[in-house]
Amino acid sequence: MVKLLVASNNKKKLGELERILADAGIEGVELLSLSAVPAYDEPVEDGRTFADNALIKARAGVANTGIATIADDSGIAVEELNGMPGVLSARWSGQHGNDQANNDLLLAQMSDVPDERRAAAFVSVCALVTPAGKEYVAEGRWPGTLLRAPQGENGFGYDPLFQPEGEQRSSAEMSPEEKNAVSHRGRALAQLTDIIAQLAAIN
Repeated sequence: MVKLLVASNNKKKLGELERILADAGIEGVELLSLSAVPAYDEPVEDGRTFADNALIKARAGVANTGIATIADDSGIAVEELNGMPGVLSARWSGQHGNDQANNDLLLAQMSDVPDERRAAAFVSVCALVTPAGKEYVAEGRWPGTLLRAPQGENGFGYDPLFQPEGEQRSSAEMSPEEKNAVSHRGRALAQLTDIIAQLAAIN
């Protein structure tokens, strides 16, 4: 049984990876959240890209625990804003994690932009770092459109403002299961299943 640290306390992220590994038929992997290992100071996420921040978190996990670590960094990229909020998604309004303020500011900035120029995508980059120093990075994108007002009560962050391509609903109107099946993080994690299978086979 190989241990794999998921550098997050978000149970939804852990569950999503568990489902993806099960769907891929991968066994022999024990997923651990940050709460399952001795506490360490979480690193400052000061990278310029999603990949930078994902690697910062994954490297810190390995350095502090000696366990292979997977981490993700994600956000929304709006074409009209040259890919912003991007890595600043969680603190776009200046207050980290204030979903309401972040959504309000983004809507205000895009209020005069016509529908045909409201393309956006949720982006997730997942990094896997092993104790041997090997590093793997995968990116997942979930394309769609930025709505003009929030819709739906599910999800978090910018979910109420994002209408996925081919959908009539916002991602906040989709069930967790529906969202997981097509989401940016799911797409990124799925690209790492072969590497995780190799780790499980070695142990």
